[in-house]
Amino acid sequence: MFQILAINPGSTSTKIAIYQNEELIYKKSIRHSTEVIQSFDRVFDQYNFRKDAILDTLKEANISIDSFDAIVGRGGLLKPIEGGTYLVNDEMLNFIESAPRGEHASNLGCVIAKDLADPLNIPAFIVDPVAVDEMEDIARFTGMPSIQRQSLFHALNQKAVALKAAKLLNKDYHDINLIVAHLGGGISVGAHELGRVIDVNNALDGDGPMSPERSGSVPLGPLYKMALSGEHTLKEIQRMNYGNGGLVAHIGTNDGLEINKLIEQGDQKAKFMVEVMCYQIAKEIGSCATVLKGKVDAIVLTGGLAYDDFIIDEIRSRVSFISECIVFPGEDEMESLAYGALRVLKNIESHKVYK
Repeated sequence: MFQILAINPGSTSTKIAIYQNEELIYKKSIRHSTEVIQSFDRVFDQYNFRKDAILDTLKEANISIDSFDAIVGRGGLLKPIEGGTYLVNDEMLNFIESAPRGEHASNLGCVIAKDLADPLNIPAFIVDPVAVDEMEDIARFTGMPSIQRQSLFHALNQKAVALKAAKLLNKDYHDINLIVAHLGGGISVGAHELGRVIDVNNALDGDGPMSPERSGSVPLGPLYKMALSGEHTLKEIQRMNYGNGGLVAHIGTNDGLEINKLIEQGDQKAKFMVEVMCYQIAKEIGSCATVLKGKVDAIVLTGGLAYDDFIIDEIRSRVSFISECIVFPGEDEMESLAYGALRVLKNIESHKVYK
């Protein structure tokens, strides 16, 4: 029986969970005041504060830090790496401290995990960080040589549900092809070929389907005319893409329950815009089918929007000719982190080395 502590730092909270093998036995979201968080010059400087908050929480819950066999943290903005479970090492910590790819709370996951694990002589891991990049070179290039497509997606959840789908199909993830669509505030659709995500839309930076709060791809001509018109600042245009785009731009809300209420009340515009979003998701899934040359063992739909039967039915009606659809609603980052560490502890797979 392995006991694992999972750590997921967010902007104003640090989530922790304890698993005994696959069983969740404790979960807590530790809230941090905005004033305290903003008192630190850099995100990296917060790690002792957050580590102490974790230790205090475990003490209050009467859980001994000595009871763990491994500690796993959320991976941050590392250099592009392939998916998997990584042993935290000095190279990783040095990269996170210098933060050449940007500051983000998730960067702290590996730092805190190793700081807690080292005195206990147990391993510290990260699992499938947002930096996962397994794209084929052919998928990176665009018609502008100075601009390449980047892999930036919901790697942790996509990989976790891909493994679940493979198990459901009684096959090994590395022996099958899947299309995985994470449907949340941001939407990413990945082509998984024999265990690698060889193509995926950038879920953050205006690529792929629109989502409840992101614009997705838009025609370039009107966009660069808007950018050069002098009527909008760069920040305003960025917000149109991320945060104020998609459904919230069209119907004024990104709340799924509120949108469903509007549709039930007969709001035809709300219904139509959700159909538009589903159309674009299905179109992206179709694109991934061509990447996989039509050899698709299953289409996996996951994320918060996958709880919505209307959305699932709309997507399924357009893509079921490609392959069967498997639905795993929601996402559980803590479970995904713990299971990644557990696979290594059980010797189901080997940990990878960050270089």
